Amino acid sequence: MRQFLIVTADDFGLHESVNEAIEQASRKGILTAASLMVGAPAAADAVRRARALPDLRVGLHVVLADGKAVLEPSLIPGIADGSGHMDSRMFARGVRYFSLPSVRKQLEAEIRAQFATFARTGLAFDHVNAHKHFHLHPTILEMLLRIGRDYGAPAVRIPAEPAWFAGRDGAWAARARGMLLMPWIGLMKARLHAARVLHNDQIFGLADSGAMDEAKILEILARLPAGVTEIYLHPATESGAAIAASMSAYRHLEELRALLSPRVRGAIDGAGIVCGGYGDLAGR
Repeated sequence: MRQFLIVTADDFGLHESVNEAIEQASRKGILTAASLMVGAPAAADAVRRARALPDLRVGLHVVLADGKAVLEPSLIPGIADGSGHMDSRMFARGVRYFSLPSVRKQLEAEIRAQFATFARTGLAFDHVNAHKHFHLHPTILEMLLRIGRDYGAPAVRIPAEPAWFAGRDGAWAARARGMLLMPWIGLMKARLHAARVLHNDQIFGLADSGAMDEAKILEILARLPAGVTEIYLHPATESGAAIAASMSAYRHLEELRALLSPRVRGAIDGAGIVCGGYGDLAGR
């Protein structure tokens, strides 16, 4: 396949300034897709905006850590606290999800509830992924594929970033993390192929999460490989902790400016790169 580019904004629904940025970047910039947090504080506002954005492809951003659950806390005490919050201790969560049958049942119930909530929006289902790429966990991936089949989810993101980008400028720690994830990436690809689920070939945005500025996107576009590439960002009209406490170092506004950049648009148009969402791959 020739170059096909998906430009996605994660955390749609987290904050109204995120939603506003996504609307701007869809109408005036290069954004083609967004991943919706159905239980987030501004989810209803996000859905309202998405219905008025015909060129925006919307998928489900499943939240199982560092966010709020959809189900009542009393139904899922093994994965959420009394307020419905799920903490960000992903290693500990991953062990519990794998090893405790009672917790797995609650996990599956929460995932199914998030799919059902997305379905009730009436938005066309473009893709599914998980907040903080938690779907790398085999237990979570199996549930996403099985439940996603019931709801017609056509595609899943593979968080595999090329080493030349992750490890540039001597960032050996990022490259090492990528190498450690290779067995999980391989397992994910095999499962998606077996399930005949669409996916990307590579992604950009992992090593520089929250810092995908104009220069980085131009660098990616200059070396864009063949196949399906996803670039994901976290744009907003405000930055840092104003969006979420866990994002104090994120440069959301710079990412929005990159999505609106005439230089970035010119690079895409000049190279003849085809853009869209995962749903646009179905006929290719």
